[in-house]
Amino acid sequence: MKRQSILLGLLLYAGAVFGQQFEQPQIDNEPFEKVKVHVGADFAMQFQALDNTADSTLVPLGTNLNLPSANLNLDAFLARGIEVHLRTYLSSKHHTDTWVKGGYLIMDQLPFFNSSAVDNIMNYLTLKVGVMELNYGDEHFRRSDNAEVMNNAFVGNYIMDAFTTAPGLEIMFRNPSGLLLMGGLTTGSLRPDLVTYNKYSGDYTPINVGEELAVYGKFGIDKQVNDDFRIRATVSGYHNKQNHFGSLYEGDRAGSRFYMVMVPQSEANGDVTPGDYRASGRWSPGFTNKDNSVMLNLFTRFHGLEFFGTLEQAKGTPAFGGDDFKYNQYAAEALYHFGGDDQFYGGLQYNKVKNDKDMSVDRIQVAAGWDMTKNIVAKLEYVNQNYNGFSEYGSGDAGFKGMMFEAGISF
Repeated sequence: MKRQSILLGLLLYAGAVFGQQFEQPQIDNEPFEKVKVHVGADFAMQFQALDNTADSTLVPLGTNLNLPSANLNLDAFLARGIEVHLRTYLSSKHHTDTWVKGGYLIMDQLPFFNSSAVDNIMNYLTLKVGVMELNYGDEHFRRSDNAEVMNNAFVGNYIMDAFTTAPGLEIMFRNPSGLLLMGGLTTGSLRPDLVTYNKYSGDYTPINVGEELAVYGKFGIDKQVNDDFRIRATVSGYHNKQNHFGSLYEGDRAGSRFYMVMVPQSEANGDVTPGDYRASGRWSPGFTNKDNSVMLNLFTRFHGLEFFGTLEQAKGTPAFGGDDFKYNQYAAEALYHFGGDDQFYGGLQYNKVKNDKDMSVDRIQVAAGWDMTKNIVAKLEYVNQNYNGFSEYGSGDAGFKGMMFEAGISF
């Protein structure tokens, strides 16, 4: 009976994690008996029917299933209020082999101090350390993470996708009134190197982490006003003054959810392996040297009506140096959930990115979905994305549009 109770508790915990939209709630402060492990997984399949156009010659697209993707998730409760999480990509667009996304430790209590005063302080604090998804902005909570597609009502992630995994430390304060305050320190890079080599100059450059550390933070309020209405508003900032490969916008190794769109034939050179074009459908600012970014997010839900908005400005320099340049991103998403258990939804998302060189990309997504259970989703999406001012696509209209179907399972 005891074993069954533990298993039931783990299953309920897994359902809560996959159903949440933002930071994980604090771990229950219950007496610790022994290490408990939850093994979970994500699976996703897509059917793509997209057409792409440009004055230049693009790789032609067929209509077919995309490579199915899968994740393996391990969560272990190590002590009272302490948990470790590990996610492994079993199959992804960029890799058909298995590789680790990251792993980190969450501490909502510090039981090794054996102090009631420390316990009281930790009722409001969460410490997070490891190789992890940096908590910059709120958009990364609503995106697809390889095969984990339950949190995304649509198929594609943002055009300018602020998502990376990197070594870091975060300290977050939360109180019952809904106030949230978080500060973080990170190496800022998906790729930790001791030295880099320039094959053109023949130079070796030692990499010292103290010279590359990035700081980031978040301030906001997340309040369940009553049973029918919730509001959350946050402002996030990220600052990295220099890096050999800052990866805030370059960190999604799993790849875009749109396959092979907008790839010139001259770049493909006959190789049409989807993994070689991770960024298809996205547009990264390329700030791998210096990055100053700010994101504002607003989330509201009233009964079944949900809104999520984003304003973001990113300013920095690429790895090859030069002058700073700036990108602005705007996004607005409206969803309506309906049915006896809100298991059906319809939604519209508009996303636009523009830089200070008169280049821009805009996208409209219209989606309908069915949450068959808390662990199974099916969604159908129409997407229309346009490119303006991109010399590689010629002077005329450029973009892609069509239908995407996606089904996902998470447990």
